[in-house]
Amino acid sequence: MKPFVLVATFITAVSLAATAMRAHAQESAPDAPPREPFRPAFHFTPARNWMNDPNGMVFYDGEWHLFYQYNPFGNTWGHMSWGHAVSRDLVRWEHLPVALDEGDGVMIFSGSAVVDWKNTSGFGVGGKPPMVAIYTGHREGRQDQRIAYSNDRGRTWTKAPGGPVLDLQMSDFRDPKVFWHAGSSRWIMTVSIPLEHRLHFYASPNLKQWTKVGEFGPAGSVDGVWECPDLFPVPIEGGGTKWVLIVNLNPGGPTGGSGSQYFVGEFDGSRFVADAGPAAPHWADFGSDFYAGVSWNDVPAKDGRRVWLGWMSNWNYAQAVPTSPWRSEMTVPRVLTLRRTPDGLRLVQTPVRELASLRHTKPRVFAGGTVAAANAWLAQQGDLPPLLDVEFTFTGVRHGGAITIDLAAGADTHTMLRVDAAAKQLVLDRSRSGQVAFHKDFSLLHTAPLRLATDDVHLRLLLDASSLEVFAQRGETVLTDLIFPPPGARRLALEASGNAPHVQGITIHPLVAGATAK
Repeated sequence: MKPFVLVATFITAVSLAATAMRAHAQESAPDAPPREPFRPAFHFTPARNWMNDPNGMVFYDGEWHLFYQYNPFGNTWGHMSWGHAVSRDLVRWEHLPVALDEGDGVMIFSGSAVVDWKNTSGFGVGGKPPMVAIYTGHREGRQDQRIAYSNDRGRTWTKAPGGPVLDLQMSDFRDPKVFWHAGSSRWIMTVSIPLEHRLHFYASPNLKQWTKVGEFGPAGSVDGVWECPDLFPVPIEGGGTKWVLIVNLNPGGPTGGSGSQYFVGEFDGSRFVADAGPAAPHWADFGSDFYAGVSWNDVPAKDGRRVWLGWMSNWNYAQAVPTSPWRSEMTVPRVLTLRRTPDGLRLVQTPVRELASLRHTKPRVFAGGTVAAANAWLAQQGDLPPLLDVEFTFTGVRHGGAITIDLAAGADTHTMLRVDAAAKQLVLDRSRSGQVAFHKDFSLLHTAPLRLATDDVHLRLLLDASSLEVFAQRGETVLTDLIFPPPGARRLALEASGNAPHVQGITIHPLVAGATAK
């Protein structure tokens, strides 16, 4: 939700009259300024100012809605409102006016949105279902849950009269994720009691009156506050379905600072029961820059996907990253499935298929050979464009030495990804990836587990102007990291130690920009 050091104490002074703030917030986001060196080309960013957690993600009438925590007045955290964008393909986004703005000393913290198809709330008009947002209202010493509604496809919003719909009179009680539970024919809210490492489940017939029906926790990692929960069914590869409960926490993530953990189990409309297994937490992402991951509601059944994305940053340094006049970006949207492993079901993430629309040139393909042959081929490719979708497949890794992928930019800028089969891990080193001096923790190594079901390792790398997303073993292990290299061409190379594995194939897809419609 906000910097950990501010969990219960920080409140931005409202220095402007509510009417002036409302007028400012309702202006359309202006066109982005001329491209800045770190402005991503296929990851969502605000045109300017500060952004953090994704909120209110819902699909309606052919549009994917992305709301997000937003400061209309600056590029650091404060004056929390809901920014808003829509897309028809999860790749190209259109900025819309701020949806919900701070007023009367109450900031708009994280939450969710639904399409009230049966008009249970009574907010609908003309026989069409309203969109309803459920969010945390924050002011000094109190957080509660509130609702707002829209009858024009999310273009304008009205805060429901009467104040909070759920108020425990607590200072830390936030981030409601609401969905319609068909099995019990009612709305379910998952909401966090952050400092107690607990989630509460509430039920409602109409989004207005809520009754507590269950709770979960403490469990998994409790090294930071629990925030931004989500709860949804996920298909299992090969058949079946299980429920997944998402708990984001800060600090305490796998690299320090922010992180996103998950639990797999069953939900009966009141209680979530996690599958038995090791007490160690399951991490959705082993990089430093994936937080507040939440999924889209109301994706049509004919689509059949559970799609989510996360905030691509870390509270350790989010307010110091060297971007201006904007701060923060989102990950690419990812499809979630579950995979059976010897250790139980594990979450798998795959970039949405729509990203392939950015592949406008014929791929460059290395058909296989030694590391030396692969390096000679990579050298022949020369300077590569800065936007890349690259796949590597290595075989014979169990008896080979470590192999490192070098993503180079500029004279002495290198982001290194090491595949260490002997240790069964990936190691991402961004200590020489470009600008790193803005925070002491930015240069730390990031390590992720690497399961070897066969003797092969498959990696997919998405490289944008200021980020690297790594999907290993076809999405079973994911690392998401910001990087700030100099603008311009990229180069790829391989380094091997010991008995080098065989390079089964390399495919390079140059990409074109497509993140935000002007």
